[in-house]
Amino acid sequence: MAHAGWNLLLKRIESSTPTVLWWINLVGAALIAPLGIATLAAANFEWHWVVLAGLCGVFEVVYFLLLQRGYRDGDVSLVYPLARGTGPTLSVLGAILILGERPSLVALIGVAVIIAGIGVISTAGSRTGTRAPLSSVLYGLGVGVMIACFTVWDGWAVGTLGLPPIGYFWMALVVQAILFTPFAIRGRNSVATFRAHPAVIVAIGLLGPASYMLALTAVQLSSVSLVAPARESSVILVALGGAIFFGEKHVVQRVLGSLVVVAGVALLAVG
Repeated sequence: MAHAGWNLLLKRIESSTPTVLWWINLVGAALIAPLGIATLAAANFEWHWVVLAGLCGVFEVVYFLLLQRGYRDGDVSLVYPLARGTGPTLSVLGAILILGERPSLVALIGVAVIIAGIGVISTAGSRTGTRAPLSSVLYGLGVGVMIACFTVWDGWAVGTLGLPPIGYFWMALVVQAILFTPFAIRGRNSVATFRAHPAVIVAIGLLGPASYMLALTAVQLSSVSLVAPARESSVILVALGGAIFFGEKHVVQRVLGSLVVVAGVALLAVG
């Protein structure tokens, strides 16, 4: 719900600019700063961690820019499910090629199911009732590529090298805020931007980190095989939200495609 919520809110700001993204990351970094710093201190912080988190921040900046453009160009109920389906699929390929993992047959079937779900979603039309523009599909796939990049990178940094997840995530947020700063300075209207959307910016800045930390907590309490498909249920919520809040069409086809994507992610988790 947290992840679906902040994406629907970002879509709500039709005039969203990189300055908005700067504010979102700045607010997020400030909100979890005490927890992030405490986590790093408890884990005996090492300076090379900044480099690892920095590259994650670069991936995230490109991710946010593509996501923003995708939401301005097309339907959230198209772009979001495409991105969330493409990300896990490419992450599996990255884990095979880069991390040397060997997924089971069930996991590979899950990849095929996700691709089928993406096909169902991408062949639906736009909010005008016509076929969705190719640019919207490409933005969704591009966001998925970035999700795969930082997923594989984070898996190596946190899983293999043992960096503290919350401290690592906080450092990446700080890097993102720094990288977006030139956009805010060049725009020369950063204060006006915040005044135009204060509640939405703060809500996204809170819900983004919250969704990540809730997922980490859920994994600690249960298992990845249960948490991963539950987390991807956000694609269904966004498909429904696109219809309810923005009047987007083809909701039935997109919800069905989203259900297929969630089923594929469940197979990935089990496999």
